[in-house]
Amino acid sequence: MNTSASFLNLRKELEDLDDLDWIDSQVEKQKFSRDFYEYSPILREELKDCSADLVVRPRTINGVSAVATACRKFGVPLTLRGSGTGNYGQCVPLQRGVVMLMGELKKIRDFDPVTGAVTVEPGCILKDLDEQLGLYGRQLRLLPSTWRSASIGGFLAGGSGGIGSIRWGFLRDPGHLLGLEIVTLENPSKTLILDASEAEALNHSYGTNGIITAIKLSTTNAIKWQELTIDCSDISIALQILQTCSKVAVDIFLCTLLEKEIVEKLPGWSGDYMGSHRLLILVSPDGISTIQRISSEFGANCIHIGQENNKSGTGLRELSWNHTTLHMRAIDKNWTYLQMLLPQPEIKAIEQIKSDWGDDLLWHLEAVRQQGVQRVAALPLVRWKGPEELEKLTSQCKELGAVLFNPHVITVEDGGLGVIDGAQVKAKRMYDPDGLLNPGKLKGWT
Repeated sequence: MNTSASFLNLRKELEDLDDLDWIDSQVEKQKFSRDFYEYSPILREELKDCSADLVVRPRTINGVSAVATACRKFGVPLTLRGSGTGNYGQCVPLQRGVVMLMGELKKIRDFDPVTGAVTVEPGCILKDLDEQLGLYGRQLRLLPSTWRSASIGGFLAGGSGGIGSIRWGFLRDPGHLLGLEIVTLENPSKTLILDASEAEALNHSYGTNGIITAIKLSTTNAIKWQELTIDCSDISIALQILQTCSKVAVDIFLCTLLEKEIVEKLPGWSGDYMGSHRLLILVSPDGISTIQRISSEFGANCIHIGQENNKSGTGLRELSWNHTTLHMRAIDKNWTYLQMLLPQPEIKAIEQIKSDWGDDLLWHLEAVRQQGVQRVAALPLVRWKGPEELEKLTSQCKELGAVLFNPHVITVEDGGLGVIDGAQVKAKRMYDPDGLLNPGKLKGWT
């Protein structure tokens, strides 16, 4: 049971350790009890009063183990936090307790020049990791749009895909995660090495069933991505271009389609607004002519901007995935969003939903690969008009056959495929038998 005595005892047990930093400011404690859940008006209200009792930052694996042991000993909930760039409330402590900041564990431990596999600690920022891989002629396969500030541990525990998903699918597809080092909340706490099969139960589980202290990932050959935009006046033709580009025999890292009302609101550095829907494409140098030819065949206007410059923070990838939502919310906080895989043929659902919701819904589409099959994911901007209207929209999307990944809920399952993953629950029984890790987020446990 959580009592003030539990926290005092836990603090006393740990305060003499040299490899732990304590965050005592109330302002800082509230800051580190938040992520970007404000994207959802529902979660904003639901999570507004959640705050940690204690915040601690370990600088070593021994520090992590000491915190885990103390939390187990005194029955105190423990919530893990990376950079806090997620927006489902993944790192929000629903039952107070301790928030542990993992950002100081950021070493790149090993790189295999033969396989390209990299072993890295969870606090390493994706931008830094990708830059280091570039020295070996490699790059990360998948990145969230928050890659400049997100940590690899947070992405693995809370993300699913993003930039690169057009080619590499999603994080839970076999072949991305090759192994994990974890610290458990058993009695006593253990440090374990998990192979690829064992590690999958901790993939996208919000840190509910083990503390990740190192990750072994696959990488791919580095490519000097070229930026192209395609403007098209007809949404159905723009969709056909997106689908055609996703199947071509060239390397593509991103293919995003934005409805013209979104394009109009994008930052000035994104290109002149032409009054049209726009595709944003990252393609290999040898694929430029292929994309230009496809664009020409559909009567669309293609512009080759040039080689991607990731130093500036003004590249096309900064306008994709959830950064599209970020830019729109910077203009009007009444915008929220949904996430789904569209049913096939996609245009029927796109036109039906647009007909019913008009300018209260703006289409944002991403070409992805799911289990080896090319699909279209949607992250539509939705004007907030209350929970009842949002429920009507989500129900309609499901009725039309969309697979919804609801960003307005807090549990692993409801934000994913909506089913309980027995392997995740089994891992929690093994590695966190008292259910202290991020309680309230794994529906299968409760």
